[in-house]
Amino acid sequence: MLDVRALEACYGRIPALCGIDLHVGEGELVALVGANGAGKSTLLRALSGVQRVSAGQVLFEGEDITRAPSDARVRLGIVQVPEGRLVFAPLSVEDNLRLGGYTRTRDESDTALAKVFEMFPVLKSRRRQSAGMLSGGQQQMLSIGRAMMAQPRLLLLDEPSMGLAPRLVKEIFATIAALKASGTTIFLVDQNAHAALAAADRGYVLETGRIVLTGPGAQLLDDEQVKEAYLGL
Repeated sequence: MLDVRALEACYGRIPALCGIDLHVGEGELVALVGANGAGKSTLLRALSGVQRVSAGQVLFEGEDITRAPSDARVRLGIVQVPEGRLVFAPLSVEDNLRLGGYTRTRDESDTALAKVFEMFPVLKSRRRQSAGMLSGGQQQMLSIGRAMMAQPRLLLLDEPSMGLAPRLVKEIFATIAALKASGTTIFLVDQNAHAALAAADRGYVLETGRIVLTGPGAQLLDDEQVKEAYLGL
C-alpha cells in the first residue's frame, strides 16, 4: 500500500531524514521506533504531506504522491493522529469529531460518527462537553476517533501512548489492535518500543534519520541492540 523510497527531508541545512526506504502492506500494522530526535515525527509529517521533502518518493498504491498536498492525501485515505492529541479544546467532542470528517458527505459522516461512538462509548456520553474538559486518555480516544471520521485506509499514529498512565496505555493499544482487526492499515510511531513492536507485524528502528534495523516485530524484540537501546534490558 505504502512505498517510501530514498526519502530525505531537512530543517534548513540540518538533515532530518536521510534516505528512508520502507513499505507498509495492506492490512499490516508496522511500527517505527527510535529515540527522541531520531526523525520519527518528521517521517509521519512527510507521509501526510505536512513536511516538505527534499528528495525521494512516496508512493501510495503505486501512485506517486510525493508532491501531493495534505488534503489530497486525506481524500486518498491517508490520515494522521498527531503527537500530543491536538484536540480543539473549546469545541465540543462531537464538533471535534465532525471536523475529522470534513472530506466526507453528511451521510458518510453520520455513519462514521456512529462507529466512533460504538468504539468509544465515553465519547458518546460526553458528546456535548468541551474537548478540553476530557482526561488525557479520553482526549487520545477523541484524536483517534477524529481520524477515523475520515474513513482512513492508512492510519498514521504518532505517539498515541505518550503521557498516559499504564492502564490507559493498555486501553489505547487494545484499540489499535481492534482497528487492525477491522482491516485498517496502520503505521505506528511510539516511544514505548516494547508495546509497539509487540503489536506490530513488522518494525523499523530509526536512528538520526536513518533506518538501521528492520524485521518482524517479535524478532526485533529479541534483538540485543534493540533490547539495550530501547527496552532497558
